[in-house]
Amino acid sequence: MSNTVERVEFTTEMKKTHTILIPNMLNMHFEILEQMLISEGYKVELLKTMHHNIVNEGVKNVHNDTCYPALLVVGQMIDALKSGKYDLDKVALIITQTGGGCRASNYIHLLRKALKNNGMAHVPVISVNFYGLEKNSGFQFTYKFIIKAIYAIIYGDMLMWISNQCKPYEINPGDTEKVDHKWTKKIADSLHSPSFLRVKKTYKAILDDYAAIPRRKEEKVRVGIVGEIYMKYSPLGNNQLEEFLLKEGAEPVLSGLMDFIAYCCENMILDYDLYNINKMNRNFARVAMKYLVHSQNKMIKAIKKHGEFRAMANFNKVKVMANDYISKGVKMGEGWLLTCEMIELIHSGVNNVICTQPFGCLPNHIVAKGMMRKIKDNYPQSNIVAIDYDPGASTTNQENRIKLMLSNAKMNLEK
Repeated sequence: MSNTVERVEFTTEMKKTHTILIPNMLNMHFEILEQMLISEGYKVELLKTMHHNIVNEGVKNVHNDTCYPALLVVGQMIDALKSGKYDLDKVALIITQTGGGCRASNYIHLLRKALKNNGMAHVPVISVNFYGLEKNSGFQFTYKFIIKAIYAIIYGDMLMWISNQCKPYEINPGDTEKVDHKWTKKIADSLHSPSFLRVKKTYKAILDDYAAIPRRKEEKVRVGIVGEIYMKYSPLGNNQLEEFLLKEGAEPVLSGLMDFIAYCCENMILDYDLYNINKMNRNFARVAMKYLVHSQNKMIKAIKKHGEFRAMANFNKVKVMANDYISKGVKMGEGWLLTCEMIELIHSGVNNVICTQPFGCLPNHIVAKGMMRKIKDNYPQSNIVAIDYDPGASTTNQENRIKLMLSNAKMNLEK
């Protein structure tokens, strides 16, 4: 019997009849992106399930030696399809492909194989990519679609960044979460009208609302989170790491999703500069990079002008941080960006870093673990720990390692 799985195209007719299921990674970002797709005429639903059966379905349908994020994403989708909530003749799945040799390009084939094994091979899987890897007549990028997506991500980055500076210090528990929900909904609703581009006014209103939250004036341990992109952001993947750090009295610090998007564009340029391939992609990426960085800078400028919160570094500053550490040719998975993020955190005063990685992830072992010793040699004050995640990993062991790191961080803060 052939293991080949025939691709089912998402057609123009399906856009009217099918509900597209989106696997979750970042709550605020993806809620905004969900509404962005609805504003473009799609029927979509964001999967927010967190129960253990997702892991069980992943283990059944993806080999245990496969990347843990792949196991979770596939498991979450199969679990949803088996829930009985959806008409399997009117449902589709969506997943990203970044064109590299790692998770974000190969999950789609694992997902289709899982669908076939469960008698659901007729369910279409939409690939979101800018490399022409797969095309669907019912799901196409327009100029308006791309602009909306960029601002959806930038707004999500801002909310996440400012929220993490408020939540550890709020006097009334839940105040920050209320502002999170308020602005996630307002921004998502604005995507249905041209008002979503009134960014200056919106940025100030967001900052004013967060600044109005009553907060304690105290210094807490700040902990940067880096790693494989799904493990870094997804509460399902990292066992709700941000919530754990908050309970332990720390402030989580995460760079924005826009940095990863810009990193992917930068790699398109590097393909041509280093290997003389993909000239068309290089030309597209150059234009895209200018717009992405310009848009990100407008948000950073608004935070600095407001003056109440720390602003993140822009991508042009981040991307050169690791020039003396690792080659830009190392671009599998999170590649050179991960090393840059660790160094940028330390430069910004965040000396404590957790590197989240799927167990056995080769890129992470090179660009994270492989760089730790050199970073610690150059920055003796750095306090970095790598945490592995897989289906059999003990949450208690993971948390104990983080607690040990936090204990050292608190002693350093007292000194």
